[in-house]
Amino acid sequence: MKASQFLISTLKEAPADAEIVSHKLMMRAGMIKRLGAGIYNYMPMGLRVIRKVETIIREEMARAGSIEMLMPVVQPAELWQETGRFDKMGPELLRVKDRHGRDFVIQPTSEEVVTDVARQELRSYKQLPKNLYHIQTKFRDERRPRFGLMRGREFTMKDAYSFDRDMESAGKSYDNMFAAYCRIFDRLGLEYRAVAADTGAIGGDRSHEFQVIAETGEDAIVYCPTSSYAANIELAEALAPAAPRGTAAQTLTLTPTPGKSTCADVAALLGLPLTQTVKSLVLATDTKNEAGEITGSQVWLLLVRGDHDLNEVKAGKVEGLKGGFRFATVAEIEAHFGCKPGYLGPIGLKGVKIVADRTVAAMSDFVCGANQWDHHYTGVNWGRDLPEPDLVADIRNVVAGEPSPDGQGVLAIQRGIEVGHVFYLGKKYSESMNATFLAEDGKPRHFEMGCYGIGVTRLLGAAIEQGHDERGIIWPASMAPFEVVICPIGMDRSELVREQALKLYAELQAAGVDVLLDDRGERPGAMFADWELIGVPLRVVLGDRGLKEGLVELQGRREAQASNVAVAEVLAQVKARLTA
Repeated sequence: MKASQFLISTLKEAPADAEIVSHKLMMRAGMIKRLGAGIYNYMPMGLRVIRKVETIIREEMARAGSIEMLMPVVQPAELWQETGRFDKMGPELLRVKDRHGRDFVIQPTSEEVVTDVARQELRSYKQLPKNLYHIQTKFRDERRPRFGLMRGREFTMKDAYSFDRDMESAGKSYDNMFAAYCRIFDRLGLEYRAVAADTGAIGGDRSHEFQVIAETGEDAIVYCPTSSYAANIELAEALAPAAPRGTAAQTLTLTPTPGKSTCADVAALLGLPLTQTVKSLVLATDTKNEAGEITGSQVWLLLVRGDHDLNEVKAGKVEGLKGGFRFATVAEIEAHFGCKPGYLGPIGLKGVKIVADRTVAAMSDFVCGANQWDHHYTGVNWGRDLPEPDLVADIRNVVAGEPSPDGQGVLAIQRGIEVGHVFYLGKKYSESMNATFLAEDGKPRHFEMGCYGIGVTRLLGAAIEQGHDERGIIWPASMAPFEVVICPIGMDRSELVREQALKLYAELQAAGVDVLLDDRGERPGAMFADWELIGVPLRVVLGDRGLKEGLVELQGRREAQASNVAVAEVLAQVKARLTA
């Protein structure tokens, strides 16, 4: 490709609405152009990156035995109503009506459609296992789209779906896809970590996220540096303290804490460590009749240590909260605690279910709210000053330095960006849609299913968050829009430069190198700035003076200085660097 034939639209400054590094650099590099909130045009430079990612995905999916198909963006609501997700998914699912008033959805994922395909096409155990995938546009109506491609409304995703006869073979399909994903991210040249994860709204029993490591990532990844343990913060288990609960050594005391409503402020006022305080969080669950009307509510008090944070995903797995919860209203809190938020605690309550984190259940002589304004209790002890909690559960986020659940060391935490997710679904969708096959005994059985997604366009943002500097993007060679750019200096003035540039261009093309020749006639500074911003891995500079000495300059995107290379050795050097 020659630059004069391509569309290059770089910017010196990012638009004001670009928030994070990847968003700014993709806009500046002319890879995307905003069309609406969370909706972007993929410009030619950005589309080349997307196509390279898709090629690697397709090759590895074929290697894993997955079969490509294409499912529509617009899907009949009837399928989603079969699984109940038409109502359950909430406003993120964009619902539309056609001219006849029939309901449709703009798909965020395709479990329903692919299950419908399977129940029509896969009739016998002899046809199993099967894995079907597509790379397709998705739409999720985000409340607040932001960060460019990282959290847009329209995006491209590869989603695959496996169908098996039993749990054992479904587990093999899951492992096969897990291995395929590792190969994909290895080939993309990204630093990533596969972590155990919560199954979330998709459902299922087994789940792993693939997280690209980046300091700007939204997700916290928990891992043990001395073992293979890794999980996202939502799933990582916080072990109960090894030591038993201490015996009471203090008297229960109502202590004035004027204007100090947070655990940190109370600890500072009393000269105590924050670890001696207990934080109160009030939730509520509602009981509804068949018409969906609320007929009653239950208030819950969740207790975590003052230096810990509640993990809402874990809380949602507590018996009684599994059906969904909300944070209690101020009116509900005042009715049950006799006090406004800020000084709440577990002593003297009636009609409130108390759930204590494992750490809190092992505490003695702790500090908590007294349910009186400007007061806390000190010297609080379970059994003596209040009953044992109704439930004890792991309901908090882990912190770095805690013991690893596998007993092989201590935990560390780093930031990551989720770019892939694999789920074992079981029969969640096959049962709700009555998707069956005939087993060896001639009887119908529901499929065991798995689903496997990769955020194709999100990968671009994640790769940039991981690889960039003050000059622009640093792509892995496998993802870069071009592998090599030839920058001839004074090509329009020097026949030698022109001749050698065209010759090298032809040689690299013939060798299968994805090369671009910048024949725009730009000044060297402007030309170099464009390609550093765009992030092409290798740059070859040809100048009249150097060529007369038989030399050109070769510089990698990460390198501070160029190297002089003999003209005859350029092709071999380029191929060697790209291979490395």
